Amino acid sequence: MAFTTSQDYARKTIRTAAILTNSYVAGTTIEQARQYSQIVLLVSFTIGSLTSAELKVEFSPDNTTFYQETFEALSGGTGTLSLGEHTMAATGNYRIAIPARDNFVKISAKGTGTVTSSTITIEAVVGNN
Repeated sequence: MAFTTSQDYARKTIRTAAILTNSYVAGTTIEQARQYSQIVLLVSFTIGSLTSAELKVEFSPDNTTFYQETFEALSGGTGTLSLGEHTMAATGNYRIAIPARDNFVKISAKGTGTVTSSTITIEAVVGNN
């Protein structure tokens, strides 16, 4: 995967501006992500007639088996895990920082509701902190 690079970071378009669908559509997979410690997603979202948009981030050691980002809720000393989704319910530019040491990272997007006039663009900036 060709990143646009500078001395401090690399930047790659994951998904060009496109209308969302009601099913997840994967963008370009980030390869060799293990050489970086941080992935920052820059998301430009126009809600149109949608209720919301969702992003899911998946990680893989071999580009075959993917593991979805997991969130943990703590209560009374017990951690409950759930498969993570990032939800956006308003038009805007979003920044999502994700620590990563995996070889492959896949970002997928979908819309919830009527997809008319909705669009999303996703770029990834990778680097070491």
